[in-house]
Amino acid sequence: MHSILQGKHLITFDLDGTLIDSVPDLAVAVRKALHEVALAAPDEDAVRDWVGNGAQVLMERALRWALNSAPEESLQTAAYEAFMRHYGMAPNALTQLYPGVEQALRALNGEGYRLALVTNKPKRFIAPILSHFELLPLFTLCIGGDTLSEKKPSPIPLLHVANQLDISPSASVMVGDSQHDIVAGKAAGFTTIALPYGYNHGEPIQSSQPDLLIASLVELVE
Repeated sequence: MHSILQGKHLITFDLDGTLIDSVPDLAVAVRKALHEVALAAPDEDAVRDWVGNGAQVLMERALRWALNSAPEESLQTAAYEAFMRHYGMAPNALTQLYPGVEQALRALNGEGYRLALVTNKPKRFIAPILSHFELLPLFTLCIGGDTLSEKKPSPIPLLHVANQLDISPSASVMVGDSQHDIVAGKAAGFTTIALPYGYNHGEPIQSSQPDLLIASLVELVE
């Protein structure tokens, strides 16, 4: 195990951009939702830059792109509901695990670390996605963006996990791909580990000054 895990008992992970590349499926759902409200649809690269703050913000960004202005509330609601419906129909059609994810999670679980998931994705999608990859049993607790009153970059979801599992923040780690993960982790008193391959709105994750930057999760278990 990597030396940064010495004395740690809880490892929390982000989902999109950290464990899975979900943008292909998200982009399909965004395009179908915008088609329903008679708006132009973006390409996959555009959607990749919009992911990370939850489904509501994703659709708001998509609508702003299509309209070149802020959407009216009724349009925002209609587009969001359409997105949730389409994404819920096929959240795993094109989504893939990043290389080394399954190996690392199973090794960490086997070493006795408590694993938790803290994502801004709506909670209803977490279990179907993790179950698809046969990873759900590895996680003790899963928190979605709509589970609590606040989501990342707030530290509240991370502190909630630590409290629920009775583990000190100083013995906890946050692993993610975006500034929201690192900001939340630092504010919660967690050690922060960043991955450079995910979704960080075009900004290098190094600028968030994580405690450790790794190219792959397998670096934690080698």
